[in-house]
Amino acid sequence: MAKWEHTINGSFEQVLAMVDSAVMGGSVTAELEDGSNFYGKNSRCAVRVYERYSYMGGNRVSMSVTLFQEDGGPVHISAITAGGSQAMFFKLNTFGEEAFLDTLREALL
Repeated sequence: MAKWEHTINGSFEQVLAMVDSAVMGGSVTAELEDGSNFYGKNSRCAVRVYERYSYMGGNRVSMSVTLFQEDGGPVHISAITAGGSQAMFFKLNTFGEEAFLDTLREALL
């Protein structure tokens, strides 16, 4: 498992579009598995789960991305990857998880 958290200024919709574009454009095997949107009086939250094939690990890796914005302030992003290991009892290879996370990091920094 790898995790990255970041705060970015901008429109919630624009940041969400940037996330989707970065992940889906970062790999021909990337897929949007599912997503949810939540709206409060002064807040917004979006959850997305992506998956792609990791050539390095020879398996599929998932990434959950959560965006949260309150009162038009900055957009908080939390991205967590999982599934990048072939070992049964411990993590043997997390290259695929880090590489998947890097597609998002590079697009938003």
